[in-house]
Amino acid sequence: MFFKLKSIGLTGFNAFPVSAEIESSEGLPDFQIIGLADAAVRECRERLKSAFRTSSLTFPESRVIVNLAPADVRKTGTVHDLAIAAAICMVQGWIKHNQAEKAAFIGEVSLGGEIRSVRGVLPMTITAKEMGCTEIYVPAENAAEAAVVNGITVYGVSDLGSLVAHFYMNKKIPPQPEYIADLSPDCEGSDFRDVKGQHLAKRALEVAAAGGHNSLMIGPPGSGKSMLAKAFPSILPAMTFDEAISVTKVYSIAGELDPKSPLVTRRPFRSPHHTVSTAGLAGGGNMIRPGEISLAHNGVLFLDELPEFSRNSIELLRQPLEDGKVTISRAAGSVTYPSDFMLMAAMNPCPCGYYGHPKKKCTCSPQKVQNYLGKISGPMLDRIDISVEVPAVDFEELSNARKGESSAQIRERVQKARDIQNERFKGTGISCNAGITPSLIDEVCHIDDDCREVLDRVFNMLGLTGRTYAKVLKVARTIADLDGSEQITRKHIIEASSYRDIDRKYSF
Repeated sequence: MFFKLKSIGLTGFNAFPVSAEIESSEGLPDFQIIGLADAAVRECRERLKSAFRTSSLTFPESRVIVNLAPADVRKTGTVHDLAIAAAICMVQGWIKHNQAEKAAFIGEVSLGGEIRSVRGVLPMTITAKEMGCTEIYVPAENAAEAAVVNGITVYGVSDLGSLVAHFYMNKKIPPQPEYIADLSPDCEGSDFRDVKGQHLAKRALEVAAAGGHNSLMIGPPGSGKSMLAKAFPSILPAMTFDEAISVTKVYSIAGELDPKSPLVTRRPFRSPHHTVSTAGLAGGGNMIRPGEISLAHNGVLFLDELPEFSRNSIELLRQPLEDGKVTISRAAGSVTYPSDFMLMAAMNPCPCGYYGHPKKKCTCSPQKVQNYLGKISGPMLDRIDISVEVPAVDFEELSNARKGESSAQIRERVQKARDIQNERFKGTGISCNAGITPSLIDEVCHIDDDCREVLDRVFNMLGLTGRTYAKVLKVARTIADLDGSEQITRKHIIEASSYRDIDRKYSF
C-alpha cells in the first residue's frame, strides 16, 4: 500500500512544502524514515510507536517506509511527527485518501500521544494555503496562531486519539474560529507628558517616529534619555496587517509568541543589554534563530549606553540598517531574516557623563573623551538620520507642575504623516520615508532653488557624505509630511539639517 499527504518544513524564515510518502508491505515488522531527516525527525519512530500504544491504537505489523520529499532538502525538528502519524493512520485504514487530499499536518507527537506545540506555525500555515490546502491540522496550542491566516480551515488537535476519532469515528474536532486582529494603537506605559522639558528631543523623536528614522540621543546622566526611549513606543503609528503578519512570523519562528495573542499587533520595542553577544544581536546558534535585530522588525531596537556595546556588535548593525534584512551563514547553509527596524541609541558624551555640562565638571581627559566618542565609527554615524542633544533639565522645568503634550496628541500627528507615506508608497514595498530608494529620492524629495541653496551651505559646512545628504532630504520629507505640505520648503531643510549638527559639536 502506498499513500501520501502534505506537511510543511521550515528553513530560517521560509517554509516549504513537504510530502510525507508512506509505503507498507509484507515482511518483518520494520519502520524507517528517509528523506534527509535529522536526528529529531528520525527519533519520531520511537515517539510514534509509544504514542500509538498509549493511545490504544494498533501500530502496523509490517514493513513501513516513510519518505519525506523532496529528499534532497534537510528536514529538521519535530514538526513532521503529526504528518507521519496521519500517514500511518492511512495505512491502518482510519483515514481515507480523499479525506486528507487537501489537508496539511504539522505538530510534535509525545510518547503519551499528546500533540505538542511547534514553532513557525504561522509561516507554515501561509505556505499550506499557497499550496492549495483547504484544511490544516496543528497542535491545539497553535490553533489560534494558524487561524490568523484567512481562507484555510484550522483544526487544533490535542492528541492522537482525537485525530483518529475526527476522521474514522466522525467525532469532528471543532474548527478554530477566525482570528480578528485589533491593530489600534495604545498608550500604555510611559507617556511623553511625564517627561519634563526636552522639547527639542521630543520633536526629534516625533519626526523619527513619523518617518521611521534612526535616532541618537546624547546627554548627561539623568537628563531623561531612557525615559524618552521608554515613552517612544506610545507615539509610534499603528502597524498595517501585512506588517503585523511579518513581525508575527519572526516571533513564531523564535518561539516568543504569546499563545493568548497569536498576532503581534504592537510595534516591537527591543532593548538588549550592552553585554549581548553578536549572535544574540544578529541571530544564530546551533539551531539558527532570529536575534534582537530581527525581533525588532517593524519596530524599535533601543541601544542604551551605545559605546558600552562591543565594537563588533555595533558594526554588525551597518548592513541590516541598509538592507532591512540579515543573512546568517553557517557550514550547513544560510538563512535570511527580516530586520527592518528603527535604531534608537542613547549615550553619554564621555565616560563620566559630564563633558560639556554647564554646572558639573568633567573628570575625563581629552584623549579619554575622544576614545569614548571614537567607539562610534563614521560609517555607523552615517546611518543615523537624527542626532539630538538631551541637556540637563534645570530646576524651573523640573518643578513646573504643568504637564506637557501627551503621547496621544503626538501620535495623532505621527499617524497622519505615516498615512500620507502609506498612500505615497502604495505598491512599492516601501513603508516609510526612511526607506526611500535612490531611484525615487529625486521624485519624492523634490526641492526648489531656495532649498538647494540652503543644502549647498549645509553640505559644505557639515561635510556631509552622499548618504547623509540623502538622509537630510528624507528627514525633510518627513517634516513636510508632519506639516501636511506637499512641497519641501526652506524651513523643512533647516530643521532636518539641525539634526546633523551634533556630530560636529562632539567631534565624532
